[in-house]
Amino acid sequence: MVTSIWNDLKRQFNYGNMITRIIVVNVVFFIVANIANLLITVFGGFEHNDIFNDTVVKYFAIHQDLMFDLTHPWVIFTHMFFHVGFMHILFNMLFLYWFGRIVGDFIGNHRILPIYLMGGLFGALFYLLSANFVAVGPMALGASAAVMAFVVASGFLSPNYAMNLILIGEVKLKYVVAVLVFLDLIGIANLGNTGGHFAHLGGAAFGWLYVVQLRNGNDWSEPVNKWLGIFGKYFSNIFKRKSKGPRMVYKNTDKRKAKGSSASDKGRPSQHQDRLDAILEKIKLHGYESLSEEEKEFLFNASNK
Repeated sequence: MVTSIWNDLKRQFNYGNMITRIIVVNVVFFIVANIANLLITVFGGFEHNDIFNDTVVKYFAIHQDLMFDLTHPWVIFTHMFFHVGFMHILFNMLFLYWFGRIVGDFIGNHRILPIYLMGGLFGALFYLLSANFVAVGPMALGASAAVMAFVVASGFLSPNYAMNLILIGEVKLKYVVAVLVFLDLIGIANLGNTGGHFAHLGGAAFGWLYVVQLRNGNDWSEPVNKWLGIFGKYFSNIFKRKSKGPRMVYKNTDKRKAKGSSASDKGRPSQHQDRLDAILEKIKLHGYESLSEEEKEFLFNASNK
């Protein structure tokens, strides 16, 4: 069962859209973090202590201590993929799925990851700035700021987009966005998770700025995608497998079988490739979720050959 779940996650990451891939990364971080927490609790004698925060969370979350962030620069990015509480990740991923897909449908899947990263960075900046004049928690983590970037961006891209809300019915997107932003303002006024709410507003501010700049012809995602492409190529070269030694070749000694089947076999490689191309084109147009189970299985098997 574990192997099957892991294969499903790999398949979703390899062939899903960018929103799906980001969700998979967040879920994997969440699972690993909580397994680590479980092991620390068990081997620590089932006592409540701060070992987990001091040995794990501390090195993935962003801190109000700027010097710690500068000496541990990876936290600038890892904090926006890291969750510990179940409800925290659940609502963040639901909102990311709902609003991220709207943004992707309007301006393209290739802009999703840059918006997520820059929204998270704006959130971190607002958190650090707020720490100078109001009491905030020592650490901040989670995708909330990045998610708020999608929430606000979707509202400015299509304010009259209709959403069906449970127990309420059809509501225009602009009202949903306004309520969510207002809730963060209320949170600051009530001094509840103040640093987190400032971070949310930072992500929201980026979502608005991004859409305004995009309409003015400035696509802030282009330089980000350029750098992501450079880093991706660099790491792919590091982990690229190099063939070593001769490859084993099997020879069919049954000449009659080979002779009788050669004519029909000639068309098989091209048929296989044609079907693969058709499935990839379907993913490009309609997303991975549009594939049937049989097509997903075919694609997964083809990727392992």
